[in-house]
Amino acid sequence: MKLILKEDIANLGYKDDVVEVKSGYGRNYLIPQQKAVIATPSALKMLAENQRQRAHKLAKIKADAEAAAAALEGVTLTIGAKTSSTGTIFGSVNSIQIAEALEKLGHTVDRKIIYLKDAVKEVGSYKATIKFHKEVSVEIPFEVVSE
Repeated sequence: MKLILKEDIANLGYKDDVVEVKSGYGRNYLIPQQKAVIATPSALKMLAENQRQRAHKLAKIKADAEAAAAALEGVTLTIGAKTSSTGTIFGSVNSIQIAEALEKLGHTVDRKIIYLKDAVKEVGSYKATIKFHKEVSVEIPFEVVSE
């Protein structure tokens, strides 16, 4: 089933992308939640026209995302966490702590665009990916230390 996404959906696509999904996922989740519409020929024509009209706005958004990513190049974080004697963290480090650590350095980043590959539950060095735009992302190395 071909659908046009109305908003960004993790691991599927970005707003205004035409994606192929299983019919059950489309009919039972994406369309009722108004996250997508069926890609009919008329809907595809409207999408093309809307994208043509928004091209200059999208270029500005991408330029802003590139500037934000350039400001974060070379930034490394150190996050303190309470740990046991074996180095295991009580709880885990998540995107909220990373956003707060970036805020202390003067960089405002929404926690919803920070992605961690795996749960951070031990002391060590890790990387977080910040996706500012579908074509612009930056990896931030961070180290978890015991408090």
